[in-house]
Amino acid sequence: MVNFGPGHARGILHRVAPVERFHHARHPADGPLAAFVQHYWIVRWNLAGHAPQRQETLPHPNAYLVFEPESALVAGVATGRWTRLLEGDSFAFGVKFRPGGLRPFLGRAVSALTDCRLPLGDVFGDEQGLHARVVACSDERAMIDIVQAFLLERMPAPDPQVDRIATLVAEVETDRTLTRAAALAARHGTSLRALQRLFDDYVGVGPKWVINRYRLHEAVDRLADGDKVDWTALALDLGYFDQAHFIRDFRSLVGRTPGEFARDLRK
Repeated sequence: MVNFGPGHARGILHRVAPVERFHHARHPADGPLAAFVQHYWIVRWNLAGHAPQRQETLPHPNAYLVFEPESALVAGVATGRWTRLLEGDSFAFGVKFRPGGLRPFLGRAVSALTDCRLPLGDVFGDEQGLHARVVACSDERAMIDIVQAFLLERMPAPDPQVDRIATLVAEVETDRTLTRAAALAARHGTSLRALQRLFDDYVGVGPKWVINRYRLHEAVDRLADGDKVDWTALALDLGYFDQAHFIRDFRSLVGRTPGEFARDLRK
């Protein structure tokens, strides 16, 4: 499954080249589905006659509906980085749900889908040939129209918790000083346990995971800027007690130490 980050493409570790053979576009959701869907995306690659290209991205706290020529899948939050070798001539089209946005469609805790991918029919019931109709389209706008109609037919009742979750996740992503789940809970006048239950139910991972991932996204962004880095200061700034814990978490997610990743970027 191809997975790209938010509108500013945050979290991409390894970009496909040659870029002229790679098309990536996002289309924001509108109308009533915007309460549940963040955006639609399309990725096409034409690498015939070229070497396969490795694509790596970091995870985000979102669920996806993804169509490729051979499959239509619903995917929960992936807790590790995603890697795929792109080759030949193909595409992927997807729906990126808002954090918590899949929960009203699913009708049960989204944690049941964490690190899982299920066939479209297992989540939405009879797909009525949706997969075949989508992959037959050559135009991404037509793909969006078909999937929108499918989701609108299954439109759940309004759920204020989706807006609440989306607000909390956006706050975590943008507020660099937020490094503790307990601080997020206190800021919003709730207990840590209640916040954990809410995230488990609607996002599929806990608030601590979301905070940690976005702080590591920030670390990747800083390294990509190419500036000289004080590793100890960076670790403390991101909420770690020491440099060793930061390096351990970074290597676990990215697959390289911060120093190795920074050197790879300069190659």
